Amino acid sequence: MPATRKRRTSVPPIEPLAFSPTPTRPLRAKLRRLAAATRIEPHSHPWAQVAMSATGVIRMQAGRNTYLVPPTRALWIPPGVEHVVTVVEDAEIRTLYVHPSARFLASDGNSETPFQRWPECRVLEVSPLLRELVAHLDTAPGSGGADEREACLAALILDELRRAAPVRLGIALPDDKRLRQLCEAVLEAPARWSTLEQWSREVGASPRTLARLFRSELGTSFVQWRQQVLLSHAVTLAARKLPMATIAAELGYASASAFTAMVRRTLGAPPTQFFA
Repeated sequence: MPATRKRRTSVPPIEPLAFSPTPTRPLRAKLRRLAAATRIEPHSHPWAQVAMSATGVIRMQAGRNTYLVPPTRALWIPPGVEHVVTVVEDAEIRTLYVHPSARFLASDGNSETPFQRWPECRVLEVSPLLRELVAHLDTAPGSGGADEREACLAALILDELRRAAPVRLGIALPDDKRLRQLCEAVLEAPARWSTLEQWSREVGASPRTLARLFRSELGTSFVQWRQQVLLSHAVTLAARKLPMATIAAELGYASASAFTAMVRRTLGAPPTQFFA
């Protein structure tokens, strides 16, 4: 039976100018606690953003991709990129705003900017050290320069971001309205149906038409696209320390071995290595 969807609540972003970074305070932090099914309305900033979830899971749509962000991951969003946040599970969202003047300090004395390294959205691993450093940043709104302690924390956070490994976890979204509706439904509950024929009833289009749109709009098949969705959801479930059998069942697989086989086919590695 199809899962019951939670009623979604839309809220505006918190006054972003109250947390705007500056050359004298190039890294600002913001904290927001939101309930599941809350949606922060589309918005963008003239600075970069690093979105993290201290607890819970959020889904972020930025550009033509959507990303599931559990506490083990962070999403880098360059300046000017419109994004939408949907809370999948009750979440404590910690956001870093990064001014264009921010620099990574290299051991040879040369500097590189995060903007040079990541010109597009990028999912990054969150180390325990990075999580703790961000948790100690001041999240009060207001202007003024950074004090000595905050400046030290900011430098360490930028260094941890520089060291963070990129993760290939982004799900492409189409422009076509019918296909977009189907993709949004799959993202909400990927285990509801397993075949394109079943999902096609959600949008009233034929499976043949939808298969053609997947190829022309996203350059992939429905099966391959849905596997990426399942893998992203698997990461969020693994972040809750759920056993493999439970993760497999949540994603609609009859057994842990069937789920493991899918991961091996898709990534060439077992789930334990992927989750690590």
